[in-house]
Amino acid sequence: MATPSPLDPTSASLPLPDWLALVREKVEGLRYGVVQLVVHDGRVTQIERTEKTRLGATRETEAHG
Repeated sequence: MATPSPLDPTSASLPLPDWLALVREKVEGLRYGVVQLVVHDGRVTQIERTEKTRLGATRETEAHG
């Protein structure tokens, strides 16, 4: 039998870590980008979110490419 992971939201026996709620918050509104976790001594110490803005192709860029 596998040990439930603290990252598994279906394992309701343990409360979710605070940082996991923050990661979910960062990911929910993100369309394109990166959510990066910084770990120090086995603990999440920082959460970074980099959001990209994607521009649609225009006639001018299509003509040159």
